[in-house]
Amino acid sequence: MTDREATMTRIPFNADWTVKPKVSGFSDLLGGEAAARPVVLPHDAMLSLPRSETDSEGPSTGYYPGGVVEYGKELFVPEEWRRKRVTVEFEAVYRDAMIFVNGSFAGQRRNGYTGFHVPLDPYLRHGQTNTIRVEARAHQDSRWYSGLGIHRDTYLHVTDLVHLAADGVRVLTPEADSEGAVVEIAATIRNEDVNTRTVSLHTELRDQLGVQIAADVTPLTITPGTTTVSRTRLYVPEPHLWGVDHPYLYRATVGLRDGDAQLETTSVNVGIRTLRLDPRHGLRINGRTVKLRGACIHHDNGPLGAAAIGRADERRVEILKAAGFNAVRSSHNPAGPALLDACDRLGMLVVDEAFDMWFEAMKPFDYSLDFPEWWERDVEAMVAKCFNHPSVIMYSIGNEVPEAGSGLGGAWGRRMTEKIRALDGTRFVTNAVSSFWAVSTEIIDDFKQEVSALHARGINDVMNAMTEIFDRITTSELVTQRTAESHAAVDVAGLNYAEERYGSDGERFPNRVVLGTETNPRNIARIWPLVRDLPHVIGDFTWTGWDYLGEVGLGRTDYTEDPAVRGGGDPEYPWLLAWCGDIDITGHRRPASYYRETVFGLRHEPYIAVFRPQHHGERRLEMQWAWTDTVAGWSWNVAPGSPVEVEVYSAADEVELLLNGKPVGRRPVGPQHEYRVRFDLEYHPGELTAVAYDDGVERSRVSLRTAGDARLHVEADRRSLTADHRELAYVTIELRDDDGNLAHDDDRVVEVQVTGCGVLQALGSARPVTVERFDAARRTTFDGRALAVVRPTSPGPIRVLVTSDGLDPVTVELEASAPADDGR
Repeated sequence: MTDREATMTRIPFNADWTVKPKVSGFSDLLGGEAAARPVVLPHDAMLSLPRSETDSEGPSTGYYPGGVVEYGKELFVPEEWRRKRVTVEFEAVYRDAMIFVNGSFAGQRRNGYTGFHVPLDPYLRHGQTNTIRVEARAHQDSRWYSGLGIHRDTYLHVTDLVHLAADGVRVLTPEADSEGAVVEIAATIRNEDVNTRTVSLHTELRDQLGVQIAADVTPLTITPGTTTVSRTRLYVPEPHLWGVDHPYLYRATVGLRDGDAQLETTSVNVGIRTLRLDPRHGLRINGRTVKLRGACIHHDNGPLGAAAIGRADERRVEILKAAGFNAVRSSHNPAGPALLDACDRLGMLVVDEAFDMWFEAMKPFDYSLDFPEWWERDVEAMVAKCFNHPSVIMYSIGNEVPEAGSGLGGAWGRRMTEKIRALDGTRFVTNAVSSFWAVSTEIIDDFKQEVSALHARGINDVMNAMTEIFDRITTSELVTQRTAESHAAVDVAGLNYAEERYGSDGERFPNRVVLGTETNPRNIARIWPLVRDLPHVIGDFTWTGWDYLGEVGLGRTDYTEDPAVRGGGDPEYPWLLAWCGDIDITGHRRPASYYRETVFGLRHEPYIAVFRPQHHGERRLEMQWAWTDTVAGWSWNVAPGSPVEVEVYSAADEVELLLNGKPVGRRPVGPQHEYRVRFDLEYHPGELTAVAYDDGVERSRVSLRTAGDARLHVEADRRSLTADHRELAYVTIELRDDDGNLAHDDDRVVEVQVTGCGVLQALGSARPVTVERFDAARRTTFDGRALAVVRPTSPGPIRVLVTSDGLDPVTVELEASAPADDGR
């Protein structure tokens, strides 16, 4: 069950769909109809399309093409549904969704990331099998990998004529402290009957043990064709307050009854917490100041593409939190309900972002064409989705929109912000402003000659090469003046790549609260002390916390021996990944993640990262969003005695490096040296050890050891599953020796076979440049690792067999149990 409980009136609708390429009706008549294949939602149709270096979508989408697809499903509608209301809920369809029922148009949604409901009643044939068709399309409309199709959950609502409205239960906690709290539950009820109806509204609140804390019953008389709102105030003594360290959730249940007949029941999680914001104390949750250790994340789930299968989002939040993050920003589109559910349960704060563009297009056929007509409905949908999630603390109305640098753009910012405040006055609003793009049209002539001399191609490479120019623009008086109205329109001034302004903005605008909505991962050692020490700066969001598909090579390292080469140019096919995340697409933490954890003050052991010795001596061209091209390993396929460079991350006073027990060097580290130090040495197999010292006393040490003969090491994150459409098992495949040492420089092709009551949903690695597919059964490991994702299909055993030439096969046994009876 999701955190918004499935009931008799809200039925999971993910099974028994088909998908096929969309062709015209004329082609169908002429025998050109494509074959449909069965799928279970959530589903990403783009992953099955062939990547191509000649595709018009290019590097933005990882060289995946656009396309148009058609989903189909049959639904038997019994006669008794004539006195019901039947609606289908889509949490998101990418993109330009068109819904048809029995061949008739029934609904539309242009935005690919917002939820919507389509009433089916006018088109149904009762006592018969009905057909539902969903068309979706993607074509030059995204700056990153978008996916294609019904990529989030779908539900069927079958309700009485008197029923709760869609998203009709909203929970507020207007008063809350350790002594007591008020939980206000507002229920919106509609009467679509021709008669006046009197029903009763039953409301109760239970704790995590299932103990009833408070309850209430309210009679409601509703005239035909009207809607009413009933508010219930429940009182909770000595409540458990929700926070990032203690994400305690109560459960509120709202039911409608007509006499003894239960018409409808729905449940939502309730997190009791308070939010306060001011430039003196920053952001306070339950009265305590919280600094946001934030990760920007895109919506894709790596090997799954855009499919938002519940366990995938849950696992991502688990790993991000374990890496030291306490907040995510859903860049640059509204997050899915599954992600928000996970953030509620696990204690991860959320900045939910509405748009990547307003009127100015980023791509030829993107949402800017729809923004003038659809923005208000999409804001309403975003707020409705977020309202009951305690993890959501802030809305963002845009990302790097050029309009933010004009007065009319400021007026639009006020319009959107006031719309959000009217819908939800309990949270804050920001706008992620780029100083450069806010004034780019005015300064382009001044800097055109400098920019053209950079010999860079592609927007990300221009940004990379013109860092110094960018910094001058960011701190200019022109930016201060031109963005003042946009920043004043919101509660929190969102600054992208503008930490140079943190101090001066606090002095010039004493009432301004600042958030680093997007920052360069390389600069965290310089940025975090500003966040920590300036009370009006409430946090930092790095680009990015989790690597993603598309925007390829954003964080790459190029190598050359030519001193004239300055870098630049979009990476060519088959580049697939942005390669700029602290955590790679399989969920493995890269060295940057451990460095950030050290800067945050959350890691106290040293961390060893080794530059790939195959490139030693070559000139490294690191893109602006790149971390060092390093691996935490000491198993290299180079000759003993080969030169190698090592860096160690530590907050200690000093670090000593030992190779096979012999000193390599001892050097100062810690915050005065931006928490890292480098050593040059020769590669010899054995043990590489870093020892951290404070005041001359050893505090901790870590070691890397050379791997012996590798074997397959296969481990599932869970052996017991629920046979549920939201469930997955993640099976990590690694090349390790008998002592557990990783053979990271000895990659091999692995093959995965799944039998029994499950399927191989995806197989991937973190390799950023590849022609291998996620929907194939064979994959080459990257740095000694690959990842298989298994999806249960029915209750029973699941057998996962992993093989690789020359290695002993490994079998992992899983068991899928029947889901609990939740009224489906």
